[in-house]
Amino acid sequence: MSVREFVVLGTASQVPTRHRNHNGYLLRWDGEGILFDPGEGTQRQMLRAGVAAHDIDRICVTHFHGDHSLGLAGVIQRINLDQVPHPVTAHYPASGQKFFDRLRYATAYRETVALREEPVSADGTLAQGPSYTLEARLLSHPVESFGYRITEPDGRRMVPELLARHGIKGPDVGRIQREGRLGAVTLDEVSEPRPGQRFAFVMDTRLCPGVDALAEGCDMLVIESTFLDEDERLATDHGHLTAGQAARVARDAGVRHLVLTHFSQRYTDPTEFERQARAAGFEGELTVAADLMRVPLPKRS
Repeated sequence: MSVREFVVLGTASQVPTRHRNHNGYLLRWDGEGILFDPGEGTQRQMLRAGVAAHDIDRICVTHFHGDHSLGLAGVIQRINLDQVPHPVTAHYPASGQKFFDRLRYATAYRETVALREEPVSADGTLAQGPSYTLEARLLSHPVESFGYRITEPDGRRMVPELLARHGIKGPDVGRIQREGRLGAVTLDEVSEPRPGQRFAFVMDTRLCPGVDALAEGCDMLVIESTFLDEDERLATDHGHLTAGQAARVARDAGVRHLVLTHFSQRYTDPTEFERQARAAGFEGELTVAADLMRVPLPKRS
């Protein structure tokens, strides 16, 4: 059975706290795992969350500030130590190649795994397969930063009433799905369109066109909300979002499930982020992320 869930490894911004580790997130998408922004301490958080190095197929780094990338050295070495049996692909801003190189070879170790480097230099598609398309969009931060979006191909949903009307049942249901036709009956006559799931990961950024493009129509949007609304000027100066800004993006984009994360250490009450997000008009499912939390993606409609 396919599993699609978002595993939160860390939720702090620049400074970790007693209760929040630096960033780190794993998206389980069917049989594949995508690790986002492994900050310092990610390897230990993986252990606590039950995430193994073998679970990682891709690593996506939004930018090269330490709270989003210092854990790369440990994660890459762990992938090699555990001799992960499949290649791992790394995406990161091309402008930060020197930082990636330093982290990849921070200390001596034996390389046993093929790590494919696929740096990102512009908006566009990074990977495409039967399960999803991975895209990147440029964000607005003091250093070059990209957000990532995963889109499942659209499919079709079988409609029981239409199947019954045409007398199709049992193994014939699978047959018409595979072949597109059963005798004179076409797949379109017994099914309806089903939009593919959409997921977006948006870290350090001000409001910009890239944020809106990534969020549009998402089933789940994971987005930074470093500051509360009363500190909006500070957020803008440092290239970040507030809880209200993130929620308005989600509201206007038609997001089904909003996950807020990347919180400044200055705030101790997480319920205030939820209150401000609701005050901004977001009415969908809302999660204020906490370390080691598992958040299932919304069921496909």
